[in-house]
Amino acid sequence: MLKYICKRVLFAVGSLLIITATIFLLLRLMPVEGYLGAAYEKMSPETVQILLEEKGLLDPLHVQLARFYDDLFHGDLGTSWIYRPNVKITTILAPKIPVSLTLGGLAMLLALLLGLPLGVWMSLAKGKWPDKLGTGFIVFINAVPAAVYYLFIQLYGSSAFHVSMLYKAGDVRTWILPIVCMSLGNIAYFAMWMRRFMVDQLGADYVKLAVAKGVPRGKIMSRHVFRNAFVPMIQLLPSSLLLTIMGSIYVESLFSVPGMGGLLIDVIQRQDNTMVQALVLIYACVGILGLLLGDILMSVADPRISLTGKEGAR
Repeated sequence: MLKYICKRVLFAVGSLLIITATIFLLLRLMPVEGYLGAAYEKMSPETVQILLEEKGLLDPLHVQLARFYDDLFHGDLGTSWIYRPNVKITTILAPKIPVSLTLGGLAMLLALLLGLPLGVWMSLAKGKWPDKLGTGFIVFINAVPAAVYYLFIQLYGSSAFHVSMLYKAGDVRTWILPIVCMSLGNIAYFAMWMRRFMVDQLGADYVKLAVAKGVPRGKIMSRHVFRNAFVPMIQLLPSSLLLTIMGSIYVESLFSVPGMGGLLIDVIQRQDNTMVQALVLIYACVGILGLLLGDILMSVADPRISLTGKEGAR
């Protein structure tokens, strides 16, 4: 276990360094307006060169990258030059992270409360109308562009609940629609995989043997089938949780939620390169951490799983 964790951590750190370097180099290819702000058009070429030199953007790329890593290791994500000029990015993110954590956490809770039971229900009614109905929902969520049903929910949901279309921190009712939108993808995702794992377990030989021995169906389902089906689900939960609580980029922008997701859209539109770089890095960290935690939790839930051999490789 310890050997595997160390190996995965090193792999995660290496992946993060590669992603960081790629993002850094790609953004350096962007126009310099993203570092100088709206006043760029009024600047003389001499002024532009002076400002670029002050920001260290004329140094060789490897020197800039080394300086960026040094700042990053000291917890400095950089400074915004356009969104909020000369303000530390960590200061900008401080009030926005709790908003995304709150809505994302509630959306994840709703997805678990609805997605897992839906998957179990579909597996127990395989081939019947509940299974077909659940399958139709999963296909719809995965086939139809999310923007379509997000707009539908915003338009008709606001009328049904008599609430504002936009998020208001002081009105809990305006949280309902963003939370529902953020949870739909995970509801379908959890239901799909839970159904698959449950169907696999229900067809296993040990279940047939237990039925032949007269073991009560409720006992078989609770102590064996559901437990064994939930083990591989554990691997999917951390990444889904972390990415959800970081905020949905489109949902937060659509409902004007002042969180992390809406901020990313805003800084991209304003071409604030340092802000884009910091936010993409944070999302990359969250994704990598989610995969790592998923593997570790799965091995803890079922010690029979070997993570050091070929069968444990991903």
